[in-house]
Amino acid sequence: MIITKVDAWEALDSRGHPTVAAQVVLEDGSDGVAMTPAGASAGSHEALELRDGGSRYGGRGVQSAVKNIRTVLAPLVVGCAAADVDTALAHADPSPSFRNLGANAILAVSLAAARADAAAHGVSLARHLAGESGALLLPMPMINILSGGAHAGGMLDVQDFLVIPVGATSFAEALEWAAAVRTAATRVALGRGHAQAVLVADEGGLGLPLETNRAALELLVDAIEVAGFTPGSQVAIAVDVAATQFCHEGVYRFARENRDMSAGELVAEIAEWCDDFPIVSVEDILAEDDWHGWRKATAALGERVELVGDDLFVTSPALLRRGIEARVGNSVLVKVNQNGLVSGAAEVMDAARAAGYRTVVSARSGETEDSWLADLAVGWRAGQIKVGSTHRSERTAKWNRLLQLEATEDTRFAGPWPNGRAEGKTA
Repeated sequence: MIITKVDAWEALDSRGHPTVAAQVVLEDGSDGVAMTPAGASAGSHEALELRDGGSRYGGRGVQSAVKNIRTVLAPLVVGCAAADVDTALAHADPSPSFRNLGANAILAVSLAAARADAAAHGVSLARHLAGESGALLLPMPMINILSGGAHAGGMLDVQDFLVIPVGATSFAEALEWAAAVRTAATRVALGRGHAQAVLVADEGGLGLPLETNRAALELLVDAIEVAGFTPGSQVAIAVDVAATQFCHEGVYRFARENRDMSAGELVAEIAEWCDDFPIVSVEDILAEDDWHGWRKATAALGERVELVGDDLFVTSPALLRRGIEARVGNSVLVKVNQNGLVSGAAEVMDAARAAGYRTVVSARSGETEDSWLADLAVGWRAGQIKVGSTHRSERTAKWNRLLQLEATEDTRFAGPWPNGRAEGKTA
């Protein structure tokens, strides 16, 4: 189907910051609309958003990106087949990281075109991306319970403490279990005098000013048990360290604990956490450019837990290839806006699978009520998805879309683990 119209406008994300929305219309009248997300803890190597500067929205307006869609990208892609739009978009801005036109502009058109193409074929975006018959693979959710770092004003040094319902046998059951743990965590926190438990952080988790990061793990295990589950066999723990945020000139600092550590000391600390708590996944254990430390971390923990690279790989085919060659990490977090193109993120997924790496499709801290991420995770057979917590509508929009797919399409669930882990690795 040929693209006949492209339009764009400025929308708002979950933090009240502007973001880019786009519409692509095809010759048969099918259309697709998509809004782009934005991250608070953005890796320095990821594709670049274009922001306006000036006084509007504190300089975070995106009218320039919207203008680039209307005046540069629209004339370029009108007349193209929707399936070929990413090639045209890549040629439109050959600058590093799409710095000229803005990755937020590029991605909005890429996503909207993918949705329009699916609509023209009369199928969901998930089915369209899967490109085959048979059951679609629903991902195992990683769900935020406690937040720190850039997501919660530094109340904890570590950015996120999450649960993975490893014993669940359906997506609906996994979500139900995680919601129960989130509710139990609130009760446990309030019972310990944390009035902040009634508040939520950027991704819907609890932002609690605990004295240590280890205390967050202790609270989380208590919440799992209070919710009626067995830690480890039914509900396990994932940790997003986001170490880039507290690394300065090679020194890792836990500010709340007033402690400085080397890379080796931080890895040793997290290894102790893995000994003492049912942790199965650790994201960004070290800083984005600490490749030497990452190699040591992989040697120490790579056989025990999933070591996920987010800031390390930033959904970049080149950085993932470097990681594979250096045997760094064993899993990649895929954030489409880090790459700027749907096809570019899919390339990372394919490369990860070919190398035996696991894959986790992820939202950003600045999200919208758009739900395309759920379809990407299913269509790409990611095996895992990380959206945030079970609170805030920009998070539940993705969970609700997955529930809809489970109820209305031919699907199977990537769990319980370890089968779910194997799906994410080899499917």
